[in-house]
Amino acid sequence: MSGTGPVEPGEGTHEHSGPDVPRTSARRRGRPARYYERHRRAVLATTVAVVALAGGGYLYASRPQPPPPAPPPHPSQAVDLRYLDAVPAPGDDFGFAVRLSVRTGPPVTVTRLDQPYDGISMTSSPAAPFQTKAHSARKIIVTLRVTECAKAPRNLALPFLHVTLRNTRAIQAHSFILGTHYAQDLSRALEVACSNESR
Repeated sequence: MSGTGPVEPGEGTHEHSGPDVPRTSARRRGRPARYYERHRRAVLATTVAVVALAGGGYLYASRPQPPPPAPPPHPSQAVDLRYLDAVPAPGDDFGFAVRLSVRTGPPVTVTRLDQPYDGISMTSSPAAPFQTKAHSARKIIVTLRVTECAKAPRNLALPFLHVTLRNTRAIQAHSFILGTHYAQDLSRALEVACSNESR
């Protein structure tokens, strides 16, 4: 060889850099890095699962909530009270039938049934309290007795009944006007009862 410069390996030889020494970067890594190197697939799968669960939980928690169910109607909004006709009653009493219908909602209980006029007493069959389920009707027989003609009304135009109703939402006192047919029958019955008393 002649000249100066680095020595080049000859034919069939190769350059040798010394004994195998572990890379310095591998030595500097701590226990978590070594664990990750050994269990890379399991760590990645676990990370993906945790992220997917967190995302799914967030989406579930932030989903639009359905509106709460509407409250049941007030009992007076769910009930109809209709005059049916006069019915036989003992002596000078006046009896009539009404039909109470519950259109919708929970069952409705009639806790009180009364009339507003002085000089008249009232009973009903069935006697209050009684309950009627939704989508059903109940026939009620009401009997009125004149107790004092001087206080009894005459020529009634729009007579009504006081009814106290209760369901799961509220208790309500409501006055039901029963119409002209009821007004005529009641006026006639009062006239007969008081004319008999005056004899």
